[in-house]
Amino acid sequence: MTDSRLGSSGARFWIEELGLAPHPEGGWFRETYRAAESVPAGGLPPRYGGPRAFSTSIYFLLASGQASRLHRLASDEVWHFYAGGPLRFHVFGEGGTYRIFLLGCDARRGQSLQAVLPGSATFGAEVVGGRSYALCGCTVAPGFEFADFAFGRRDQLLDRFPRQRAVIERLSRT
Repeated sequence: MTDSRLGSSGARFWIEELGLAPHPEGGWFRETYRAAESVPAGGLPPRYGGPRAFSTSIYFLLASGQASRLHRLASDEVWHFYAGGPLRFHVFGEGGTYRIFLLGCDARRGQSLQAVLPGSATFGAEVVGGRSYALCGCTVAPGFEFADFAFGRRDQLLDRFPRQRAVIERLSRT
């Protein structure tokens, strides 16, 4: 791997070992599971617009200096921590709430091995404190489809969350 943005042999190792590819939101990923069965469109809320696999799962790696751009999905996501340093999630809720949580393995520092993000939330993430990378997994149910993925609009987020300007500008594009 010759990508100079990775800066870490640990990140490069996992990208190569797991066969990760660049993700549109930032970072690296590979789908590892897609349920063979699906829920028909009639059994899902209208926001889905079609059938969805029961669930899907991916590996996701974010290297230091990269960001998972602000986005949202139609489905809930369960995030799991595997290796590297902690990942800081910035979560902007539908009701005007803003919260931060840390995905990592040091419970004494407020980190969790697992966290749930509701499908209605817009969120992004970054590696904490210049650590080299964070390797995580994400399980989505009903299963992920790119049709359900939308980037957060910077102008709308700034209007609703003006006190988080620095975070919104850092984790979004114009």
